[in-house]
Amino acid sequence: MPAQESNFKRFVEVGRVVLLKGGPHAGHIAVIAEIIDHNRAIIDGPTTGVPRQSFPYRHLTLTPFVLTKLPRAAGSGVIRKQLEKEGTVEKWQKSSWAQRRAAIEKRRSLNDFERFCVLLAKKARRDTVRKGVAAASKST
Repeated sequence: MPAQESNFKRFVEVGRVVLLKGGPHAGHIAVIAEIIDHNRAIIDGPTTGVPRQSFPYRHLTLTPFVLTKLPRAAGSGVIRKQLEKEGTVEKWQKSSWAQRRAAIEKRRSLNDFERFCVLLAKKARRDTVRKGVAAASKST
Protein backbone atom coordinates (compact mmCIF):
# COMPACT_ATOMS: atom_id res chain seq x y z
CA MET A 1 0.00 0.00 0.00
CA PRO A 2 1.55 3.37 -1.01
CA ALA A 3 2.33 5.93 1.68
CA GLN A 4 -0.34 8.57 2.00
CA GLU A 5 0.61 12.17 1.22
CA SER A 6 0.77 14.28 4.38
CA ASN A 7 -1.01 17.62 4.77
CA PHE A 8 1.79 18.87 7.01
CA LYS A 9 4.76 20.62 5.41
CA ARG A 10 6.67 21.87 8.47
CA PHE A 11 8.08 19.38 10.94
CA VAL A 12 10.01 19.61 14.20
CA GLU A 13 13.50 18.68 13.02
CA VAL A 14 17.10 19.58 13.72
CA GLY A 15 17.89 22.73 11.74
CA ARG A 16 14.30 24.03 11.63
CA VAL A 17 14.15 27.80 12.14
CA VAL A 18 11.50 28.69 14.73
CA LEU A 19 9.83 31.88 15.91
CA LEU A 20 9.61 32.24 19.69
CA LYS A 21 6.08 33.03 20.94
CA GLY A 22 6.81 33.32 24.65
CA GLY A 23 9.49 34.27 27.15
CA PRO A 24 11.91 37.18 27.23
CA HIS A 25 13.00 36.55 23.62
CA ALA A 26 9.47 36.47 22.14
CA GLY A 27 9.49 37.61 18.53
CA HIS A 28 13.06 36.46 17.85
CA ILE A 29 14.02 33.51 15.66
CA ALA A 30 16.21 30.57 16.65
CA VAL A 31 17.22 27.15 15.32
CA ILE A 32 16.36 23.74 16.74
CA ALA A 33 19.74 22.22 17.65
CA GLU A 34 18.53 19.02 19.33
CA ILE A 35 15.22 17.34 20.09
CA ILE A 36 14.88 16.40 23.76
CA ASP A 37 11.47 14.69 23.81
CA HIS A 38 7.93 15.14 22.48
CA ASN A 39 7.51 18.40 24.48
CA ARG A 40 10.86 20.18 24.32
CA ALA A 41 13.83 20.95 22.10
CA ILE A 42 17.16 22.69 22.54
CA ILE A 43 17.14 25.93 20.55
CA ASP A 44 19.95 28.32 19.77
CA GLY A 45 20.01 31.72 18.10
CA PRO A 46 23.64 32.84 17.98
CA THR A 47 22.97 35.68 15.52
CA THR A 48 19.61 36.79 16.96
CA GLY A 49 20.52 37.06 20.64
CA VAL A 50 18.68 33.93 21.78
CA PRO A 51 20.86 31.88 24.18
CA ARG A 52 21.07 28.09 23.86
CA GLN A 53 18.28 26.66 26.02
CA SER A 54 15.59 24.04 26.37
CA PHE A 55 12.29 25.38 25.03
CA PRO A 56 8.78 23.83 24.90
CA TYR A 57 7.19 23.34 21.47
CA ARG A 58 4.00 25.07 22.58
CA HIS A 59 5.96 28.35 22.77
CA LEU A 60 7.48 27.93 19.29
CA THR A 61 6.11 28.52 15.81
CA LEU A 62 7.71 26.56 12.97
CA THR A 63 8.83 28.69 10.02
CA PRO A 64 9.29 27.41 6.47
CA PHE A 65 13.10 27.79 6.74
CA VAL A 66 15.41 24.84 7.49
CA LEU A 67 19.20 24.75 7.76
CA THR A 68 20.41 21.97 5.48
CA LYS A 69 22.88 19.35 6.67
CA LEU A 70 23.02 20.59 10.27
CA PRO A 71 24.31 17.80 12.52
CA ARG A 72 22.41 16.88 15.69
CA ALA A 73 23.47 18.77 18.84
CA ALA A 74 25.55 21.21 16.77
CA GLY A 75 27.27 23.93 18.79
CA SER A 76 26.59 27.65 18.54
CA GLY A 77 29.60 28.21 16.27
CA VAL A 78 28.44 25.63 13.73
CA ILE A 79 24.90 27.03 13.77
CA ARG A 80 26.22 30.60 13.35
CA LYS A 81 28.34 29.57 10.33
CA GLN A 82 25.42 27.73 8.74
CA LEU A 83 23.03 30.68 9.32
CA GLU A 84 25.50 33.11 7.73
CA LYS A 85 26.33 30.75 4.85
CA GLU A 86 22.68 30.21 3.90
CA GLY A 87 21.59 33.80 4.69
CA THR A 88 18.62 32.52 6.69
CA VAL A 89 18.22 35.59 8.91
CA GLU A 90 18.15 37.85 5.83
CA LYS A 91 15.60 35.55 4.16
CA TRP A 92 13.45 35.75 7.31
CA GLN A 93 13.65 39.56 7.40
CA LYS A 94 12.62 39.76 3.73
CA SER A 95 9.65 37.40 4.23
CA SER A 96 6.17 38.88 4.30
CA TRP A 97 5.59 37.26 7.70
CA ALA A 98 8.50 39.15 9.32
CA GLN A 99 7.64 42.41 7.55
CA ARG A 100 4.02 42.19 8.73
CA ARG A 101 5.22 41.57 12.32
CA ALA A 102 7.55 44.60 12.07
CA ALA A 103 4.76 46.82 10.73
CA ILE A 104 2.42 45.78 13.56
CA GLU A 105 5.14 46.43 16.12
CA LYS A 106 5.86 49.86 14.59
CA ARG A 107 2.16 50.73 14.69
CA ARG A 108 1.94 49.66 18.35
CA SER A 109 4.88 51.87 19.30
CA LEU A 110 3.45 55.12 17.85
CA ASN A 111 2.64 57.95 20.23
CA ASP A 112 -0.42 60.23 19.98
CA PHE A 113 1.20 62.77 17.67
CA GLU A 114 2.54 60.08 15.30
CA ARG A 115 -0.93 58.48 15.14
CA PHE A 116 -2.37 61.93 14.33
CA CYS A 117 0.19 62.35 11.51
CA VAL A 118 -0.81 58.93 10.12
CA LEU A 119 -4.48 60.03 10.22
CA LEU A 120 -3.66 63.20 8.23
CA ALA A 121 -1.58 61.22 5.70
CA LYS A 122 -4.45 58.75 5.19
CA LYS A 123 -6.90 61.65 4.69
CA ALA A 124 -4.60 63.25 2.12
CA ARG A 125 -4.15 59.95 0.26
CA ARG A 126 -7.89 59.26 0.33
CA ASP A 127 -8.61 62.77 -1.05
CA THR A 128 -6.06 62.36 -3.86
CA VAL A 129 -7.47 58.97 -4.85
CA ARG A 130 -11.05 60.28 -4.75
CA LYS A 131 -10.16 63.22 -7.00
CA GLY A 132 -8.27 60.94 -9.42
CA VAL A 133 -11.19 58.52 -9.68
CA ALA A 134 -13.64 61.41 -10.20
CA ALA A 135 -11.45 62.89 -12.96
CA ALA A 136 -11.07 59.49 -14.66
CA SER A 137 -14.82 58.80 -14.56
CA LYS A 138 -15.59 62.32 -15.85
CA SER A 139 -13.24 61.95 -18.84
CA THR A 140 -14.82 58.65 -19.98
